[in-house]
Amino acid sequence: MRYMINYDLMETMRNTNQWLGATAQAIGSYPAFSMIPNPGMAWMRAWGEVTERTFQRMVVKPDWGIPSMTAEDGKDHLVSIDICVPGAFGDLIHFNVNGRKPKDRKVLLVAPMSGHYATLLRSTVMSLLPDCEVYVTDWHNARDIPVSAGKFDIEDYTLYLVDYMRHMGPETHVIAVCQPAPLTLAATAYLAEEDPKAQPRSLTLIGGPIDPDANATDVTDFGRRVTMGQLEETMIQRVGFKYPGVGRLVYPGLLQLASFISMNGEKHQKAFVDQISSVARGEAADHDKHNKFYDEYLAVMDMTAEFYLSTVDRIFKNGEIAKNQFTVAGKAVDIGKITTVAVKTVEGSNDDISAPGQCIAALDLCTGLPDQKKASHLEEGAGHYGIFAGKSWRNNIRPLVLEFIDANTPKPAGKKAANKNKAA
Repeated sequence: MRYMINYDLMETMRNTNQWLGATAQAIGSYPAFSMIPNPGMAWMRAWGEVTERTFQRMVVKPDWGIPSMTAEDGKDHLVSIDICVPGAFGDLIHFNVNGRKPKDRKVLLVAPMSGHYATLLRSTVMSLLPDCEVYVTDWHNARDIPVSAGKFDIEDYTLYLVDYMRHMGPETHVIAVCQPAPLTLAATAYLAEEDPKAQPRSLTLIGGPIDPDANATDVTDFGRRVTMGQLEETMIQRVGFKYPGVGRLVYPGLLQLASFISMNGEKHQKAFVDQISSVARGEAADHDKHNKFYDEYLAVMDMTAEFYLSTVDRIFKNGEIAKNQFTVAGKAVDIGKITTVAVKTVEGSNDDISAPGQCIAALDLCTGLPDQKKASHLEEGAGHYGIFAGKSWRNNIRPLVLEFIDANTPKPAGKKAANKNKAA
């Protein structure tokens, strides 16, 4: 019961702050106060507006916001989101560009389950849509999943990826971003032994902790410092009565958000003070830079306790992927069994979450893969977010990934493309 009280206490605090913000905004907007201009009332209204929006969006899943796209014919085509493989803990969705001839490149974009929704990859999806058929793993918020649906740990996550790859077929090119990189590598190795014909053509791993010890960061150091008992005692709570997942043990999104913000507390504080000033001066907009960023950043989701704890224990503490000792449902997964899937790693030189060296470790684990099927890229000056959604992704990394996909796609007879991304 203690765990549930804590969960409801956090939700009560969030709800109260949302109410205080809405109340302050309403009081500061009273027409009667406009008779005698008072900057204090303007600041109250601005503080209320920013506060109400801040705490309200913490519990709302952002919309993908991709209503249409312009195709080669110069026309705008509506984009619909189709669920291809439904599941209790996540769906495989397809961004269907209506009226457009299907693209040859079929891409499975594996979204992280690390606190934010898959919509964090919105700009990544938008950048790939003109050239690819894009599929995304859309993970569900654990607070909304009834206890009757059972558990969900890193083995279940891996098997979900296996099912998605089987559904999409061997012509698929997989791109895994951040947290799922090691589990996507394991899922590919699992298929290599269990169902070779369902393997994807290529696998691109972007900023993932394949070997967290290769180059330690604050994230990996945290996993080393605390014990599993401490994590379970301080991070795990039960979903309260407000949501369908009542009673489920989770790592709450609000608790994760507190950790995110504490890492750059002064920066976030300044951003909100500046935004209040902008609102008070009438210079803010509904979709300005601040709101566009924080609408996504503050929208967090609960993770199942077993997924969070097994990730820390098996990926970071014990390094099962890095040591090639990972098992799924009692079966050992040998990454060396990958012999035909081209593998490319992407890292950012300034990545402070998955530092350079952690992701490229995947290539050494692929002992059965010839060198011409391996590739790597280090983006100078890029941080974690930049390598999959920022300027570095748009200008440099995306073109390289598309070239890698094309280089590892069978060509018509007589036309053989060289692997421009071959590892040095």
